[in-house]
Amino acid sequence: MKQGRIIIITGSPGTGKSTTASIVAKESTLSKSVHMHTDDFYHYIRKGAIAPFLPESQEQNFIVIEAFLEAAKRFARGGFDVIVDGIVGPWFLAPWLKAVQDNYEVHYIVLRATKEETLKRATSRPKLDEEANTELVEKMWEQFNNLGPYESNIIDITNQSIEQSVFSIKATIEEKSSLLTA
Repeated sequence: MKQGRIIIITGSPGTGKSTTASIVAKESTLSKSVHMHTDDFYHYIRKGAIAPFLPESQEQNFIVIEAFLEAAKRFARGGFDVIVDGIVGPWFLAPWLKAVQDNYEVHYIVLRATKEETLKRATSRPKLDEEANTELVEKMWEQFNNLGPYESNIIDITNQSIEQSVFSIKATIEEKSSLLTA
């Protein structure tokens, strides 16, 4: 059995991660795929949960990242294309880089739109109230705005439809231009 790939689709809230990740998983070139929505792992915490955007959540966030990384690796060993959908900034990449050292093929794709477009998309969602959503999106957009060595992993989706974004993501995967290296 051939090992599957791990494809991280990340970016600030409002960039279309979940929508595009779901389609990429359904249209995978492998015979099996899974869409891992990382927010689900935060919802598994029933007692002592800390909102993941708060500074005091750092230890919890690393535990959650390690949990879904282990799940992703197991699916990949089972031959699945693993589409990881969530907030995985460069500050969380150390465990993923270790997976690369362990011979996993890990793609890191960052979706980015202008701040105005991201805010427009995010605040139209019913997930949070508009004020909370705006504050969260502005903070996360800033964190994903200067990625240093990972700037080349960005797909600018500002003027793209969902279909165009999916096409760009699939092309990036096939070209292997978003691979993490150890």
